[in-house]
Amino acid sequence: MKTFVLLSKLAQDLRLTNLTPDLNMDEVELTTPEINRPALQLTGYYDHFASDRVQIIGYVEYTYLMQLEKSILLDTYERFISRGIPCVIFTTLTEPSRDMLDIARKYNVPTLSTARTTSSFMAECIRWLGVELAPSISVHGVLVDVYGEGVLITGESGIGKSEAALELVRRGHRLVSDDVVVIRKVSDITLVGSAPDVTKHMIELRGIGIIDVKMLYGVEHVKETQSIDLVIRLEDWDKNKEYDRLGLAEEYTEYLGNRVVCHSIPIRPGRNLAVIVETAAVNHRQKIMGYNAAEELYRRVQENITSKRGI
Repeated sequence: MKTFVLLSKLAQDLRLTNLTPDLNMDEVELTTPEINRPALQLTGYYDHFASDRVQIIGYVEYTYLMQLEKSILLDTYERFISRGIPCVIFTTLTEPSRDMLDIARKYNVPTLSTARTTSSFMAECIRWLGVELAPSISVHGVLVDVYGEGVLITGESGIGKSEAALELVRRGHRLVSDDVVVIRKVSDITLVGSAPDVTKHMIELRGIGIIDVKMLYGVEHVKETQSIDLVIRLEDWDKNKEYDRLGLAEEYTEYLGNRVVCHSIPIRPGRNLAVIVETAAVNHRQKIMGYNAAEELYRRVQENITSKRGI
């Protein structure tokens, strides 16, 4: 599980302006996905102050500070900035005065700004921190975006996961990760998968070696992250095993406490895995939209039996 993210990465990804470039943001660790607007703190109330959060000063807080006498403003701001906070971000085209920046430097608190409105930036910041600090695990498998559905293909090593992914890429779909998939729990219903930086955009093919999908097929065939909507577990064909032929009952697998629909696909010569994965992805979306082919078949059979009894 990731326990912190560097402030420098937040500033880079959210395109923040650094107002204190002499302070090292690589030394500042953000440990919580929550943020704080210090309205009450600026009035002197510091009970229950969440000092470990990113502090955001919006237009309301800024105008309150600006109407204070200079000596009171600086005293108020110093009491706030000296509480061991990780950083301060000014929004809505507001910027601190030079004296306020000097106080920030005194207590080694990086200060940044953005032109975005407070509400818009807060929503984006919370989303970004939530993803970066989400509980995570690494699993052995391949993650592919198929018609917008995130399909995680798992199975024993050498069973054909990477070959299926390559064929899906050639058919116009997008690779997220091969071999190792980092899964983050961003909410109680959403899992997001990505690739480790080392293997990003790469596929290993036995007998050929490593290929770079981005360079070989183009940027339109790769993707950085993808929600995991469906799991396909590949396994060797066992003639003595009973396989589900209708799909009336859903099978699930669990990652980080979240359940995901899972299909076990037996592998034998002649089966086109790419077509099977495409069909599974479309069928999964169809079920979400309210249509289940297995239930429709069952309904037709029941109607047929009822009509024959009535003859």
